[in-house]
Amino acid sequence: MALSKSVEESLKEAEAALRNALAYAARQERPMVCSVIADLISRIESMQSTDSILDKLEERKPGDTGFFGTFFNNND
Repeated sequence: MALSKSVEESLKEAEAALRNALAYAARQERPMVCSVIADLISRIESMQSTDSILDKLEERKPGDTGFFGTFFNNND
């Protein structure tokens, strides 16, 4: 199930706010603070891309080889 539009928009807003916070933190905070903020941004991006991949896998039809051709088939 894809992320709802409201969740997707909220995540984009949160990511933008975190990027803004990271810009300020880079100038005046300890490196650990910057590291944690960057990790949060990375986790949001990772979740969005993972959700997209999971959607593609859920929509896969039985016997469908997708973009990989016979690479993952053991029958060959």
